[in-house]
Amino acid sequence: MADQSEPLLLSADDSDVDHKTRPEALTFDNIVEQSLSDFGFWQLFQVILVGVALFFDAQQIFITVYTDAYPTWHCLNHTICDHSTSDICRLPRSAWEWDGGSKDKTVISDFGLECSSSLLRGMPTSAFYIGGIVGGFVLALIPDDSLGRKKLVLFSTFAMSITSISVIFSTNVWIYTTLKFIIGFSRSQTWSYALVLISERVSTRWRPRATMIPFTFFVLGFMSLSGIAFLAQHSSWRFLYLYTAVPAIFYCIFLYIFALESPRWLHMQGNDEEAINVLKSMSSKNKPYLESLVSQLPPEQETSEELPRDIDVNIYLSETLNAVVELPTFIITPIILERFNRRSSVLVNTLLGGASGVLCFVLSLLGKTGIAFAFELATFFCARIGFNLMAVYMVEMFPTCVRSSATMMFRQALVVGGACCPLIASIGRDLPSVSFAIFGVAMSGFGLFVLVLPETKGSSLCNTMEEQEKRDQTINTSHC
Repeated sequence: MADQSEPLLLSADDSDVDHKTRPEALTFDNIVEQSLSDFGFWQLFQVILVGVALFFDAQQIFITVYTDAYPTWHCLNHTICDHSTSDICRLPRSAWEWDGGSKDKTVISDFGLECSSSLLRGMPTSAFYIGGIVGGFVLALIPDDSLGRKKLVLFSTFAMSITSISVIFSTNVWIYTTLKFIIGFSRSQTWSYALVLISERVSTRWRPRATMIPFTFFVLGFMSLSGIAFLAQHSSWRFLYLYTAVPAIFYCIFLYIFALESPRWLHMQGNDEEAINVLKSMSSKNKPYLESLVSQLPPEQETSEELPRDIDVNIYLSETLNAVVELPTFIITPIILERFNRRSSVLVNTLLGGASGVLCFVLSLLGKTGIAFAFELATFFCARIGFNLMAVYMVEMFPTCVRSSATMMFRQALVVGGACCPLIASIGRDLPSVSFAIFGVAMSGFGLFVLVLPETKGSSLCNTMEEQEKRDQTINTSHC
């Protein structure tokens, strides 16, 4: 095995290096890191191009703030109508009118929901978020081996945009609610698709900055929606969907033509030549050297025979079993929370999950793939229980004044972990199942930090930092 720290790009003085040893010195990760070491214009262009997807995603998330708002009204017959005290649901329709005289200013006025229950008026928005939850589970089970990162971003954004345009043809609240559910379902994974694609097309040095660009576009999309809604405030709510969805359609065309696929994903699929072409497009100064790499990279099938066997399980079956394993955790978690302390529960769970991940790696090296797959499910099972336990623990650990921020950080940690998974899994192309060992070590290692956290079982929720500090001091004193 060649030294991994050996420079990838050889100078003219290195031309006498034996060609038979040169392929061993090459790893695709080194090629990507070296060729993309400089964050040039085309790399920035590709990051921005994909990041714009979150611009339109943000608009569809917050659009109901304007389209589903309760419009203002005024009295026509002041003898029986007083705007400050009258309830329009108890007035004849001829006694009042919507401001601007337009009935279809918002969904409320268009579908006659002004006197409906708040549940019915809020149903379209709820359907959107429910669609996002359902889509998050369903789309996570769909493998991207045959689609790729670029197509997933494209399809999710295109489906969201087409459905948003279809909304303008809604004739009642039920059709509108159904379409909002589909929109939420379609865009549920856009964020993760875009983040993964961006992360896999930049070097390690520039990844922290590059991954912040889509977040910036998300905020800009939210801000732009306010301006668009202000300019269209006297128009029908349907136009607001058109003004946001039609540009997204043109963006999808632009994305399809100019966006490049992830070179790491192409390499995992065995398309090294296409992967090198992508790198050449983003790193023109290294093009002469990159053109000579395809023949030097060892074929995937040749290296796979020299490596231990991976866990040979149908990916559809594997993902289905992973989903099924989650179901019992929602029954077991409350039992653990009621009977055991928070710290000990999280600690034991993370240690067991970490051990299962390491055993999965070891058993796969020994060729016992069936038993290794069982330990893989055990690792997933412990991770799910750990998430459930920490969700409750986080709520109990922080006071009301900062609890929302704390739980948001908890959610952010989950998203960051999910974004790292494809990169960790890609390591398994060189050493099968090593990703499970990484997951296991990380789970056990980070789980040890729970030892420095306070115990919260049976404690009431605090509202201020002062109350929280007093309670923690009381708990620490009682344990001394």
